Amino acid sequence: MTRMLSPKVDRVTLLLVSVAWLVAVSLPFLVVKPNRIAAGNSYTLFELLDQPGSVVLIMALGIWSLLSFVSPCLLRRFLTANIALMVLIMGMGLMATQLAIKPAIRITPASAFWILLLVLSLSVTDALVRKRLLAWQRIGVLVTYLLLGIVLIQSGLLDDLAVMREFYAREPQFWSEAFRHLQLTLSTLLLALLIGLPLGLLSFQIPKWRSVVLQTLSLVQTIPSLALFGLLMAPLGWLAAHSEWARALGVSGIGMAPALIALVLYSLLPIVTNTVVGLDGVPATVREAARGMGLTRRQRLWQVEMPLAFPVILTGIRIVLVQTIGLVTVAALVGGGGLGTFVFQGLGQTSTDLVLVGALPIVALAFVAAVVLDAIAESLKPKEE
Repeated sequence: MTRMLSPKVDRVTLLLVSVAWLVAVSLPFLVVKPNRIAAGNSYTLFELLDQPGSVVLIMALGIWSLLSFVSPCLLRRFLTANIALMVLIMGMGLMATQLAIKPAIRITPASAFWILLLVLSLSVTDALVRKRLLAWQRIGVLVTYLLLGIVLIQSGLLDDLAVMREFYAREPQFWSEAFRHLQLTLSTLLLALLIGLPLGLLSFQIPKWRSVVLQTLSLVQTIPSLALFGLLMAPLGWLAAHSEWARALGVSGIGMAPALIALVLYSLLPIVTNTVVGLDGVPATVREAARGMGLTRRQRLWQVEMPLAFPVILTGIRIVLVQTIGLVTVAALVGGGGLGTFVFQGLGQTSTDLVLVGALPIVALAFVAAVVLDAIAESLKPKEE
């Protein structure tokens, strides 16, 4: 059996297919709850065979599994995994519509749904990685997925899922908190660049400063985020109480000020480190050629060294952006706002669906940021001869 499969099936594919069928058979696929916080009854995919969506999904999984084993064509595997992924999401929506007979009944995806979503997404990603798409092609695939997701949500097919009901019940607040999340993220990135790039340049030009700066910033990274938010509350509260200009700027012990300061402190290390590494990586021959052309030290830095180091610096920016999107979630605990508000409200109310209202957009934002900046960084790298 192993000899027959080895030419066409790798270990990753075998693992993904095995996990998919294991969870489909043994783990609950959805939960039917009488209200938003009750435990409810869970059902596996095979216990829902009276639902057309379940039957179609099992067939889609079967076709995806079969082609994963017998077809060497990456495009065919990619399309089949995408079809199974769409059937998974649409099937959940159809089952929710049929099972949610009363408005009070809540349909929540259970562990099997989320694991199947992860497995099929990994299958799609595996095919894309092996296909070695160019940067603009990856951006095109991402835009296509985003458009399909918008169309799917706008179609109303998922409206009977409990997470969508929670979203519609808080839609104005959701957009307000989403704007605050982006505001904190982009403000952090801008301030980190304004502080981190000069620090990186100084660390590169003055080696004695390099170890001090990097060790200090590394020490900040060891402090847990919630602890750092808490440490900033007392001094900022005192400053707001004793300074009119601080109050005029909106500085206080809670809110956006401690969140923004902590997030900037966490963001400096990747910017500074990648700036130093990028400038160190400029070939000595390039520096000598620039010096031979009569360029001054400043001209060499801004016209030769910084452009060559920029792809590495952009990698640091990607790290900061993805990291900050996640850390802003914790800022909600100190009144910073953002999508983390729904996460912690849901945890306090033991409402998984409310947690998902905040968590799913955060994951999507981080994923989009990572893919876009990775593609930009790759496109800026010098082509090898």
